[in-house]
Amino acid sequence: MKLNERSLAFYATCDSPADNSGFLYKRGERHTAYHRRWFVLKGNLLFYFEERESREPVGVIVLEGCNVELCDSAEGFAFAIRFGGAKSRTYVLAAESQEAMESWVKSLSRASFDYMRLVVRELEKQLQEMRWGLAGGCGGSREPPGLWEPKLPGLEQCRERPPALPAVLPKENGCAVWNNVVGAEEPPDSPGGHDEDGSPRPPPLPPRRRASSGEAGADSPSTFCRLHEKYSREVARLRQDWQQRQRGPRP
Repeated sequence: MKLNERSLAFYATCDSPADNSGFLYKRGERHTAYHRRWFVLKGNLLFYFEERESREPVGVIVLEGCNVELCDSAEGFAFAIRFGGAKSRTYVLAAESQEAMESWVKSLSRASFDYMRLVVRELEKQLQEMRWGLAGGCGGSREPPGLWEPKLPGLEQCRERPPALPAVLPKENGCAVWNNVVGAEEPPDSPGGHDEDGSPRPPPLPPRRRASSGEAGADSPSTFCRLHEKYSREVARLRQDWQQRQRGPRP
C-alpha cells in the first residue's frame, strides 16, 4: 500500500472514529522544550496537530516495532515511545493528568499490528477450546477440535441397515415369488401362507421400531434446547470476561 502526504492528511481529518484523542505535551527532537499538541490515534498511526482545529497534521508516528513505557522527565505524567535500533528516535510525551497518561499508554500499547495478531491468536485458541468442550459434551469424542464435525443422529444405524426389498417383486404366472428376492432362500413363515385358491400371501408388515428411552431423550428437542442455552450462556460469559481483561483494571 502506498501512502502520500495527501492521503495521510485526509485519513487524519476524516470522520472515521479515533481510538484516542486529546492534548499532549511533546518534547522537541533538537530542543528539550515541550510543545502542546493535539494528538489523534487511528489504528497504528498517531497523528499530531498544532491545534485541535488544524486541517493538516504536523507529523505522524507509525506505531510498529516500538515499546511504550513510563519515563522520568521534567514534566509530570511523562511516557516515551521507544523504537528498536541504535539511531531510532525516542518520542517523549507528557499528559495533563494521571488518568490521561494511563489511557494513552494503554491505547498506544495496543495499537500495533503485532498486538492485534496476538489477540486474534488468543481468540482462536479460546474458540478451539470451546469447540473441544462442545465436542466432548455432544458425544465424548476425543478427536482434535479442528477435525470435529457434528454427527447426525441415526446416521450409523442407517449405514448398518440391510438392503431394502425391491419395490416390485418378481412374479411367476401372476403370483409373487418370494424365493427370487435377494437374501431370501425360503418363503416367509406366516400364518395362513396361502389363499383358498393356493396362491401365496405376502408376508405381514414388520412392526414399527420403537426408540428406547435413551435414544428418545438424545433426539428430543427439549434436550437440544437445554444444551443450546447452557453453551450460549458459557460463550457469553467467556466473551464478557475477555472484554473485561481487555479493558484492564479501572484506575
